[in-house]
Amino acid sequence: MKIDVVRPWELSDTAVARWSALQAADPGLESPFLSPHWARSVARAQGPDSGLRVAVLGGLDNPRGFMAARVGAFTAMPPGAPMCDYQGLVAEPGLTVDPRQIVEAFGVGRLDFCHMLESQAPFAPLARGREDSFVIDVACGYAAYEAERRAAGISVLKDTDRKRRKVEREIGPVTFTAWSRSDADFGKLIAWKRAQWRATGQTDLFAAGWPAALVRNLFASRDPDFGGILFTLHIGDRLAAAQMNLRGGHTIHSWIISHDPRFERYSPGMLLFQDILRWMDDTPYSRLDLGAGDYRFKREFSNVKVGVTHGFIGAPSAAALMRETAYALRKAAEALPLGRMSELPGKAMRRLDLMRGLR
Repeated sequence: MKIDVVRPWELSDTAVARWSALQAADPGLESPFLSPHWARSVARAQGPDSGLRVAVLGGLDNPRGFMAARVGAFTAMPPGAPMCDYQGLVAEPGLTVDPRQIVEAFGVGRLDFCHMLESQAPFAPLARGREDSFVIDVACGYAAYEAERRAAGISVLKDTDRKRRKVEREIGPVTFTAWSRSDADFGKLIAWKRAQWRATGQTDLFAAGWPAALVRNLFASRDPDFGGILFTLHIGDRLAAAQMNLRGGHTIHSWIISHDPRFERYSPGMLLFQDILRWMDDTPYSRLDLGAGDYRFKREFSNVKVGVTHGFIGAPSAAALMRETAYALRKAAEALPLGRMSELPGKAMRRLDLMRGLR
């Protein structure tokens, strides 16, 4: 199959429209992370030397599929990783492709993936592990969703209502804002998130520069079809929780979320999630994607699970052999009864991939 590789900004308007149409035609490709606008947004934030490339299956004269990646000298990785929560090929239904052809077109020895859609058959044999990503589907409206959660024996919404009454009684009114354009509230959310990362010993992603620029650019976006959307929740006159989310198609993807620790006992983050779901009744959005990560609030709020996988696509090369060796070591360690020690090779691989992405 002919495959052309171009920079995201080199795609014609016709090619971008074709990509968007293919994505819209398949509900399984709904995520804004699979949009051509995501690849372009990442390229803008990382700069012209970032290595962002798009493989156009069928060629630019007859595009049948699109896949973006950040291409280095020997390896490629998802566009915008570690800020990218889904990866996949956007293509015509039934298109047959050997993933190694895509790797060869990029001119590298391997392509690593960390959140590949499990439903994508060409990549399934290359997966080395999987996890669930959690989604809230409110296509039938908030009331129907609330009834479904209650019937499933999940009390999270009832508990959230109770905490809302408590905080209003003890402190003051709760005010929800969608599409907030408050620079002050946006800045406070970023400060909270960085403090949270430091307090938990995690990497401050924004220190790398380009992730902060990416989030700021998406916050400033006025594109009606793609961009960021800031949701805020005030208790009295103080900001208590905020979410900077990604939007596209019929999906809002929960992305950068945090809250004021002073309001912890009232669960302001849960209040904000509930308000977003209620607000979605009067919008084109019907899915709130919480992403991967096995947290209790995700399990209780979600009513749909999407499988995602990690692994790599390798062509015959030293880079592929190195990754294969690393996965073999990881598998052997995880099979041993060593407790947390068994997790060290996997943690080391994830840490290395994180640092590669932030460069």
